[in-house]
Amino acid sequence: MTTLEPPVAADRPPGPRPPAKRNRRSWKGWGFIGPFVAVFALVFLAPIAYSIYLSLFRDQLIGGNQFVGLDNYTQALEDDRFWDSLIRVSLFLVVQVPIMLGIALLIALALDSGRLYGKDFFRIAIFLPYAVPAVVATLMWGFMYGTRYGLVGDINEAFGVTLPDPLSTDLVLASIGNIVTWEFVGYNMLIFYSALRVIPHSLYEAAEIDGAGQFRVITAIKLPAIRGALVIATIFSIIGSFQLFNEPNILRQLARNAITTDYTPNFYTYSLSFSGQQQNYSAAVAIIMGLITMVIAYIVQLRGMRKGA
Repeated sequence: MTTLEPPVAADRPPGPRPPAKRNRRSWKGWGFIGPFVAVFALVFLAPIAYSIYLSLFRDQLIGGNQFVGLDNYTQALEDDRFWDSLIRVSLFLVVQVPIMLGIALLIALALDSGRLYGKDFFRIAIFLPYAVPAVVATLMWGFMYGTRYGLVGDINEAFGVTLPDPLSTDLVLASIGNIVTWEFVGYNMLIFYSALRVIPHSLYEAAEIDGAGQFRVITAIKLPAIRGALVIATIFSIIGSFQLFNEPNILRQLARNAITTDYTPNFYTYSLSFSGQQQNYSAAVAIIMGLITMVIAYIVQLRGMRKGA
């Protein structure tokens, strides 16, 4: 009677070993992103957290700094000076941003058309004002606006006319808009021009075969292709409008009757904090403005992406 012997382990065909269990978590990935996370938390998250903390307190005449919850936010929402400044920058945004982006888009399309002689010179010349610091640009335009010592005053004296005062109460917001447009047209032009340069030439060839004119090429190919750049530039412009500070702060030395300390929300928070010694209330106003800016920028991004889908 024969007995069957079990197969020898050595006779088994070789195969891959089962994966070994990982007994400990690998931290190598954190070594790469750790420096960024540390800097991000230090320069972005920590100031926001500290501002929220400040906004929940109030420096009382009796008792010192005390916790008041959301009272500072309630006061800000009932503050007419805050709402006036918010309405002012909203009007600035609605008027100035479309004009600035429209001019930048037209220049970018002209440079991309290939029909503009000396386009390298024009590209650098138009972008050059962005390289000028905002303080220098505002001072330069402020002295040009002067009716007694500037360009406007020289024109009045030379031609015997009386031009409107650009630094008057009725025109100072438009004057600030002119300065901001002069500063940032080149920046936005570069965004649009860079997006136009990556459009495949095969699309232009197909349009030429179909007999499409330049206007049709712009509306059917170029503008849809740079929709993402348009959305990004719009978001940046919205954020910049709500952060308007340098121009009114500097021009206030030249137009004290037209520009007050609550002319823009950022100027208002600055005045509250450094001149009025109301850091807690200033933090609450800043948090509200941050939320408003974030919501509006998100809505613009959402609508832009929806249209592009």
